[in-house]
Amino acid sequence: MRTLFLHIFLTLVCGAIWAVLVWQGTWNGWMRHTIAPAGDSAGFVAAASGAIDSEHNGNVAFMLIENGRVVGEHFVSIGDPVDQESLFQVGSLSKWISAWGVMALVEDGKLDLDAPVSRYLTRWSLPESEFDNESVTVRRLLSHTAGLTDGLGYAGFDPGGDVQALENSLTRAADASPGADGRVRVGLEPGAGFEYSGGGYTMLQLLIEEVSGETFAAYMKRRVFEPLAMQRTTYVYPEDGAPNIAASYGVDGSQATRFRFTSLAATGLYTSTAEMVKFIQAHLQNGESLPAGGGVLSAETLKEMREPTASQMGLPIWGLGVILYAPNTEGGFVIGHDGNDEPAINSAVRFDPATGDGIVVLETGNELLATKLAGDWVYWKTGRIDILSFTMVAETMFVTIVVGLAAVFLLSLIVGVWVALQRRRRSDAL
Repeated sequence: MRTLFLHIFLTLVCGAIWAVLVWQGTWNGWMRHTIAPAGDSAGFVAAASGAIDSEHNGNVAFMLIENGRVVGEHFVSIGDPVDQESLFQVGSLSKWISAWGVMALVEDGKLDLDAPVSRYLTRWSLPESEFDNESVTVRRLLSHTAGLTDGLGYAGFDPGGDVQALENSLTRAADASPGADGRVRVGLEPGAGFEYSGGGYTMLQLLIEEVSGETFAAYMKRRVFEPLAMQRTTYVYPEDGAPNIAASYGVDGSQATRFRFTSLAATGLYTSTAEMVKFIQAHLQNGESLPAGGGVLSAETLKEMREPTASQMGLPIWGLGVILYAPNTEGGFVIGHDGNDEPAINSAVRFDPATGDGIVVLETGNELLATKLAGDWVYWKTGRIDILSFTMVAETMFVTIVVGLAAVFLLSLIVGVWVALQRRRRSDAL
């Protein structure tokens, strides 16, 4: 009996060791290779440009930044040319910039991060639930920890028609992406964990309008874009014929619809690579006359925004409006945001506040090209796989773990049977 228990114990230990090794190997990128030698910026630009040329099915704008300055760029299109000033629809990248608008109201003394959001809303309110709606705070909305279970994802509305009213969209989004519940409501205990919610940012859009007394787009232009000299960045839908708007393409290279959105704060931003570089630069100290924050936010607020507020699988993944992609070399994180929207819009911005290094990729025609390139940049810079790259390979990781565990237990069974047969033979021989 003691031998059996020892056999089972060793089997469990071997299985645990296998699972931990696969997990650590995936998270630390042990089998991953950088696309260019460490520190070789020209090599990275060349490799990234080559990947763009071979994989794009629409248009791509790419910029590499070091110490706050552009050191490389690449632009391609299968249609009208794009350049550093071309405006792209950027999906959920909108949320990072929207969070600046919220934090500006906090700095202005008009919002309390930890007050119930209901204190500020008069045009709409969360429906009753089994949970405490008063525990839904601005901080929790920013960090996707408010317990909202809408699952949004917005598909948008055809450009020739009307968009849904903001309050109606919060009640139930008519343009909810497939599989999304679409009702903005508290379905989990607020503060108990991370649950991504596009609806939470639509609530923040309404909050900004109510507190500022302006439309969301007008407030963001006045309070964020104008101080940062982001003259073309906008939450206002550019009509057909507007100059230098990047066309939208599907994965097959066909030209696609540019949809309109009610959910501007969550997914409605238009911006360019040049202006996203300005946004990154606004995080940096630029001489005594222009401190970090670009005159919009304080350095203390920027630091607070990139502190871990939400985690998943035991990993810190979210601050206030920003994704925490991977640890940097200074005890902080590479931060930024990605965006995906239909039919094949993908945007990715990564930035290391400790070095001023970053990457901007805006594109249409490929669902994940921008995210993959930005993930390559994080690994090239830090030697760590970023959280979105980790998520993309998580299914393969779990399959590898399961197959390995099955092999361990099968081998254990074979060994156990063999040992039992040997013992029986010795017993029969006696």
